[in-house]
Amino acid sequence: MSKYKARTMEANLASLINTVPVIMITGPRQVGKTTLLNRLANDSKTKVNYVSLDNLLTRSQAIEDPELFLRNYETPLIIDEFQYAPELLAYIKIKVDEARKNEMFGTGEKVGTLYYLTGSQVFQTLENIGDSLAGRIAILDLYGFSTRELEAKEEPIFVPEIDLLKNKERVETKTTGKIFEKILNGSYPEVNNANGANRESFYEAYIRTYIERDVRQLIHIKDENKFVKFMAAIAARTAQEYNAVDIANDVGVDSKTIDGWISILKNAGLIYMLQAYSNNQVQKAIKRPKIYFMDTGLACYLTGYVSSQTLARSAYNGAIFETYFIGEIVKSFTNHGKNPRTRLYYYRDTNQKEIDLLVFYDNKVYPVEIKKSANPGRNAIKNFDIVDKFGMEVGNGVVLCMVKEIIAIDESNFLVPIECI
Repeated sequence: MSKYKARTMEANLASLINTVPVIMITGPRQVGKTTLLNRLANDSKTKVNYVSLDNLLTRSQAIEDPELFLRNYETPLIIDEFQYAPELLAYIKIKVDEARKNEMFGTGEKVGTLYYLTGSQVFQTLENIGDSLAGRIAILDLYGFSTRELEAKEEPIFVPEIDLLKNKERVETKTTGKIFEKILNGSYPEVNNANGANRESFYEAYIRTYIERDVRQLIHIKDENKFVKFMAAIAARTAQEYNAVDIANDVGVDSKTIDGWISILKNAGLIYMLQAYSNNQVQKAIKRPKIYFMDTGLACYLTGYVSSQTLARSAYNGAIFETYFIGEIVKSFTNHGKNPRTRLYYYRDTNQKEIDLLVFYDNKVYPVEIKKSANPGRNAIKNFDIVDKFGMEVGNGVVLCMVKEIIAIDESNFLVPIECI
């Protein structure tokens, strides 16, 4: 068994324990949610009990008699794969409210954190949480390993402020070949623990399990091959604008079906939709989001790549390279409990002017380009002046690329090594 790798989220999780009654960790299957909570339980001075709803008998008990189910387990309690029994929500609320009432008017015993929930599908549970557990729950999103987690390095939020980047500990320098090998293996713990040796078998089983356990529970699919074809079509379009009609034509279903299926992938944490930025100052801005697969290994598997050398030489290399670094940046926010959807955007307008990424932080906007080149040149920042129209303070611009050291393009824009991610 491989040694446990620390997760950046541990610090944020520790800060929440005993400040909220319920903590939920969501994310795709196999990213380490249960392992993270087992680590918490192992380190806890108080016994933390555990139950998994992957067990069909246990799940049946939770659905048929939620009140009795909760009585059978002492708190604090980890409920794994909680999405299978959303009926528990109302009864957890009752337990929490009773504990709070006892703290205020009874024994005065502090409530603390009573329940830890994990879910690989947030859509079923979150629909009801607003009514059931508002003010009682903290929700954290966990994805696969970041590069900094794999290298046991500190992982701050990615802020492109040049002074911060100059002082930031860099990840290990990698050749182009090594970067694409990392991209091909992806971020799932099981693949990384085996150094990619089990990559193809893992992803084949992953897709089959995902469809059988999750997708079938949500929608009735007459032809499972069409859903796999849909996933492959999305993987082929990573780092591109979302166009449901175009995808529907490829898959052979209507665009409404594609919209519904996209929601499944998004809410399962398999894809991230980077929203387009617009305001009243930029009338020509396009508003369609861009799609990014959150695990590049899964995207590569779905698009048929088995060799990092072939991947590096392919027409797909730029899109998957950008996907990898957007995913790293998104993780840097979610691992600290910050919502990237309010801080990360891209820009494109009807004149085809585009900026790969806009980072909004501390009332500043930072334009960022991602280039698979060691010398992108001044052309990489040709659209950065668009941010001057946003009506807010503008930070320095950054071009993340294969350069070895930070190099000033001009007084406001810099080439930055990808190792600063």
